[in-house]
Amino acid sequence: MPQRRTPSRRRVLQSASALAALTLSPPIIRNAAAADAKAAAAGADVTGRLARYMVSARDKALPDVVMTECKHRILDTFGAMVSGARMHPGEMALKYVRGLGGEQQASVIGSSFRTTAVNAALANAMCAHADETDDFEPVTKAHPGSAVVPSALAMAEKEGGRSGIEFIRAVTLGYDLTCRLLMALGPDLVRGSHRSAEGTSSTFGSLGAAASLARLDEKGMRYAISYSSQQVAGLWSWVKDEDHVEKAFDFAGMGARNGLTAVTMVQAGLTGVHDVLDGTHNLFIALSTDPKPEEMLAGLGSRFYVTETAIKTFSVGYPIQSPLDAILTLRKQNGLTPGNVKSILVKIPTDATGIVGTSAMPDVNCPHLVAVALVKGAVSFVDSHDQALMKDSKILEQRAKVTVVGDKALMDPAAPRGAIVEVEMMDGKKVEHFTKFPPGTKENPLSTDAVSAKTRDLIAPVLGAEKAKKLIDQINNLEKVKDIRSLRPLFTT
Repeated sequence: MPQRRTPSRRRVLQSASALAALTLSPPIIRNAAAADAKAAAAGADVTGRLARYMVSARDKALPDVVMTECKHRILDTFGAMVSGARMHPGEMALKYVRGLGGEQQASVIGSSFRTTAVNAALANAMCAHADETDDFEPVTKAHPGSAVVPSALAMAEKEGGRSGIEFIRAVTLGYDLTCRLLMALGPDLVRGSHRSAEGTSSTFGSLGAAASLARLDEKGMRYAISYSSQQVAGLWSWVKDEDHVEKAFDFAGMGARNGLTAVTMVQAGLTGVHDVLDGTHNLFIALSTDPKPEEMLAGLGSRFYVTETAIKTFSVGYPIQSPLDAILTLRKQNGLTPGNVKSILVKIPTDATGIVGTSAMPDVNCPHLVAVALVKGAVSFVDSHDQALMKDSKILEQRAKVTVVGDKALMDPAAPRGAIVEVEMMDGKKVEHFTKFPPGTKENPLSTDAVSAKTRDLIAPVLGAEKAKKLIDQINNLEKVKDIRSLRPLFTT
């Protein structure tokens, strides 16, 4: 029989690829074309419209109330960053980025060294969420400040020192992108798919702040959106972190790093996909089973999420703000003491019980902190981070009286972090208090003096009273600052 040639591996693969192309490509191409045509007909172009807004936002004046509320969030986040630089997650982050070296583009909070903007953003963001001091958006469950402000700071320094007004506008844009991404994906759908709302959104917050200060044009914005979309991440597994170290990365450091990376790559000339939020294979359909892309644009320029986040009165996990406000209110109104209280029932939204029901970390342990409030009549920053109190016999005795349960009636979209505290006293008397909106929410906002006082308590132990006062004064008048780098001596050592 004549000898037969065996086809080469390359030829087989080429033939298989050709066959696959013939059998599969036409439907895929047709579907993609149909999807793109449908989006075009609907006037979608979400990527382009968002990119154009991002370009224009850096030059648009903000309403006075937005300016004030933005400065409050910046000040609050500086408090979180500076205090966090002396907590374990922050110390670990500083040690890590110090070892990376790199060009001295931006400052690292509470330290004496500088590093690349990307590294500085990573470290400062982990400091900002080294504990539960940073702000929180109740509807989306995002933590915008801890990623957005560090990113803005790093990019403002890198770009030769942007002005205070540019900084404010960049932070405002970052907050908008943080929360709107989750609104477009569906906050409940994100959390229901084992993803972390905080980690998912923080990259886009960082992108918004950094891209604004980098002064990218529309094409650059499109590419930066694409690079950021590729890096969006965040898993619900952070709830297993008992040291708050990975959590600081998951919530803030990761997103700050990702957003800065995206923007600096575009600055370096790298090109990307120009319409990642549209058509086939876009970000929304990749991450959500029921996306609403137009939510990414809804209200841009008129509704500012920087006015809607909650500044925490207590440096504890956000679902504990209302329980602490309620128990302290009842304590004051009814003369509650450890001796006259028989039991305490704390009702919180059902989606909060897995976060603060019990934890090895004192600042996210609701029964523990309610017991501390009953015993001490207050919960200070030191109290909420004191591991020794977790084993204190007086606290443990009162903690045994506290029961925390989830209440479906509190799953209210209009007040998603309310709480009811019911107390039974030794004489049989029962009292209760419902805190629907704890102090610091948009419905119950803090004054400039209150935010300044909170920040002073956080940063004076690290920077000293004189530096703390000067830094607070400068941030409260940030629109008058000509060069962000002039603040460096006030937040470094």
